[in-house]
Amino acid sequence: MILPALEAYDVSIPVVVVGAGAAGLCAALAAKEAGAEVLVLERDPVPRGSTALSAGLVPAAGTRWQRAAGIEDSPDRFAADIMAKAGGEPDPAEVETVTRAAGPALEWLADAHGLDFSVITDFRYPGHSANRMHGLPSRSGEELVDRLREAAERAGIDILCDAQAVALHAAPDGRVTGLTLRRPDGTEDMLGCGALVLACNGYGGNKDLVRQHVPALSDALYFGHPGNQGDAILWGAALSAATRHLSGHQGHGSVAHPAGILITWATITEGGVQVNLEGRRFSDEGHGYSEQAAKVLEQPEGIAWTVFDARIAGIARQFEDFRQAEAAGAILAADSIPALAAATRLPEAALRETLGQVEHLKATGGTDAFGRSFAGVPPISPPYRAVRVTGALFHTQGGLAVDSGARVTRSDGRAFPNLFAAGGAACGVSGPHASGYLSGNGLLTAVALGRLAGGGAAALATPP
Repeated sequence: MILPALEAYDVSIPVVVVGAGAAGLCAALAAKEAGAEVLVLERDPVPRGSTALSAGLVPAAGTRWQRAAGIEDSPDRFAADIMAKAGGEPDPAEVETVTRAAGPALEWLADAHGLDFSVITDFRYPGHSANRMHGLPSRSGEELVDRLREAAERAGIDILCDAQAVALHAAPDGRVTGLTLRRPDGTEDMLGCGALVLACNGYGGNKDLVRQHVPALSDALYFGHPGNQGDAILWGAALSAATRHLSGHQGHGSVAHPAGILITWATITEGGVQVNLEGRRFSDEGHGYSEQAAKVLEQPEGIAWTVFDARIAGIARQFEDFRQAEAAGAILAADSIPALAAATRLPEAALRETLGQVEHLKATGGTDAFGRSFAGVPPISPPYRAVRVTGALFHTQGGLAVDSGARVTRSDGRAFPNLFAAGGAACGVSGPHASGYLSGNGLLTAVALGRLAGGGAAALATPP
């Protein structure tokens, strides 16, 4: 809802950030560093959001961690990978902006705020031509959002929780002058602002918007944060802001079912496969986990089994989510194909035939009927591992159009006077299809655009 600007507000803050995930907290840290007073609004009792549900990995090119590991990479190479994965459909200017901003943003978080990043070197996600995924020690989104929150608290940034922004107040020229906040008890406050950063993610939790823009996943498990109700997009539409690629989204074809735990795609990239309840493969799993969500959901009961081995489990174990899945008993072990078939209740003959075909392709460097090349892919061998999974919608990738400074723009390209967007609130760099999602694109725009938005908001809100 957009309401008229008020002559006076209960209290006014130079920079207000809506959302305390990675995007919002990076924006707040950047605004504070630039000298602005900042307030972060979070609708939940504690900051978690979609960041906490992710693997916490941020792709960045040309970082000092890559150089230390002997990895050759550059923002241009990263940008080319993004455009290739999404068929050239993302905005090239935004792709250039985020790929150039991501590395410096991670080094800033490390140097100024003590976040202990390192680069993953033992496996590579589909579509990335270099090892460029950076994460904290636990490789979990929970650790990432916790460390960002702690950094914000050390910086003296106020985070107001249980405070839901339900309306924006705007002048006729589009300048946002304030917000209406609602508390759990129904009371409301009027908060004025000099500049506003929308970092409240996309619309994945809004069934009506999902049905409208991503009908293929309208009945899928939603593995994102329920607070992602599309507020930024709805406010933007009411202000006549431009939106782009609203059908774009990140799915995931590997959520343990019924445990509801994300299973890293390293189980596939390192040589694993997915089979349906008939014991048969049904797609090129190596293309990407986002588009795999719909393919899994097309299978009987919307279920697949990811089959891998102990070697791959050792690689996957660096992720906190995988360790939790093991602790929950979701990862099954078997010393032979008959034992694997018994544990999974899959037809033994079909499973044996499927795995035999895969290992033959690996041995000969062949390509299967789905187009997956097995050249150079390591074999899987006993002891086997398997996990029952389903497909899920993680978050949406379309959103408000932004310029190179993360300012929200109108359809004619003109920027709003003081409105910014980052993370899932902004249009990402994945294009309009699930297949365009390159691993890490969500946290890429959260961290890169978040820092840009916070610095820009501070410049507009703080007197020279």
